[in-house]
This record gives sequence, structure tokens and C-alpha cells, in this order.
Amino acid sequence: MPSHHGVGEKTGRSFPNDTLRLLIERSSCRSFENKKIPPDVLDLVLESGIHAATGGNLQPYSIIKIENQTTKDKLTKLVGDQPFVSTAPVDLLFCIDYHRLERWAKLETAPYAARSAFRHFWIGFQDTIIAAQNICTAADALDLGSVYVGTVMECFRELREMFELPEGVFPVVLLCLGYPKVRPEPRKKLGVPVMVHDEKYRELTDADLLAAFNQKYSGWKKEITVERLETIEYICREVHGDAFAEECVAKIKRQGHVNAVQNYFGLHYMASIMAADNDEFMAIMEEFGCHWFKKFEPKKTKDE
Repeated sequence: MPSHHGVGEKTGRSFPNDTLRLLIERSSCRSFENKKIPPDVLDLVLESGIHAATGGNLQPYSIIKIENQTTKDKLTKLVGDQPFVSTAPVDLLFCIDYHRLERWAKLETAPYAARSAFRHFWIGFQDTIIAAQNICTAADALDLGSVYVGTVMECFRELREMFELPEGVFPVVLLCLGYPKVRPEPRKKLGVPVMVHDEKYRELTDADLLAAFNQKYSGWKKEITVERLETIEYICREVHGDAFAEECVAKIKRQGHVNAVQNYFGLHYMASIMAADNDEFMAIMEEFGCHWFKKFEPKKTKDE
């Protein structure tokens, strides 16, 4: 079965320096050697993360470093039985952290409302991911491999309990680090002409857009089975109705396979499921003491 991540690509290119090579030829590693990361190496990687760009230099995030095998085994099950979470020597859980800043504000008698401000959420989320990506690049530079795990969103409450997260600390992404058994080939990407827009957004023609994706997923096909066809039909019907479901199934039969985008949103990131439970996620944020999506109600009293 082809990987939903796309097609591997050997660039065979030369680069002006190792930094550019690392950035352009990076790949996600899901198979790690049974070898510990030396403390001095790990410290350098982590230091690279905390020196990442951050709004106002506030560093509104925390990183939970996980090396205990029992904890990693539990974490593997929570995020969807992904075995590399358990076999990686180090897992890092990146969290937005407005708890630490709130404590600082209280200790210094400063006004504070970041847990109720969408603006702070927006910047804090960016800062957290920027730190994580700095760590990925640093890991590559030191011959480590890494892979992101986004399915922490399926177990927010369990993570809060497992890692004793206080109010205002919210998980964003998990990162696994270790020495790769084999360094995977980088995946083909859409190129600069597709991804970069000069001065204003530019719509590609249908033909150019399809050509770009066909090049990225060149040779990618998934065999038709009764189960896959029934699943895609059901997802299409849930999201777009009967007529669209019939059209999609007919197209799959004509082409003789499931194509990449039908697989992405019909079988892997199922459209109806991905769009479900938005209200539940908002409720979970509230439980974590994060009120980014509610009207702010200041606590104030008038002078008598």
C-alpha cells in the first residue's frame, strides 16, 4: 500500500551549504535505533528550540521531555498506536503555556488576560510551532531524525492528567527524536511556482493545478477494494450528499484506482470526521482554562 505521505524523491542536488541541504532534503523519520541521545547533544537541540523567534520575546510555550519507557508506551496508545512514539529515545510534547506568564504577572502586580485573548492564542500557537521546527532542524544537523505527531488532539484530557498540566497550558504537538535506522528519502513537494505568489494571490488554471499535483504524486495509486469504495461513498454522502457520492464512486471506477486526494480526504483524513466535534474541542479548551474563543468579561469593580 502506498504511503499517504506521497512519493519519495532523490534530489541529487548540490547546495551552497549544509544548512540549505538540511532544510530542503529533510524527511520524517519513523524508525529509530535503540540508542540513547547523549545529554550534551539533546541539550544543544533543546537550546536551539528555545532560541527560536517568539512574539515580544515572551516564549509562551513549554516542552515536556519524555524519556521514561513506561510513559512512552502509554503515550503510543493514546496517540493512535504509532509504535515509533515508544521506540524513539526521546519524545517532546510542545504546549502553549500562559500559566508561567500569568504567575510572573501576579508576582509583579501586572494586568494579565492572555488566557482570554485570541490574539495571544494566535501568537502563542505560532511561537510553539516555530520552536518545534527549530528543534527539528537542529536534530537533523546533529544526525538525528524526527517526526511530528499531530494526533495529540485526540487525547487532550489524558495528556493533561498524565503530565499534570496546570490551567493555561495546552498541548499542541508531539515530536519524536532519535538516531534513524534508515534516513527516509524526502517527499516530493509542490514547487515555488505553485506555492509562492508574487505580490498578490494568483489562481492557477485547472490544467496547471492538476499538472502540479500529478507531478507531486506521480505514480501514486491505491487499489480499489469494496471496503474502500464503501467508505469513500459514505464520507462523500455525509459531506456533500448523494449526487456527489455517486459522482466520486463513478470517477474512481473509471480511473481504476483511488487517487491521492480521494485517499487523503475519503480514507485517511476523512472529511466528515475531521470536521466533527468542533464544539467539543472548544469545550476542552475551556476545561484547560483557555477562553480564547469567548467574549472577554473583565473582572472589575467601580470605586465607591
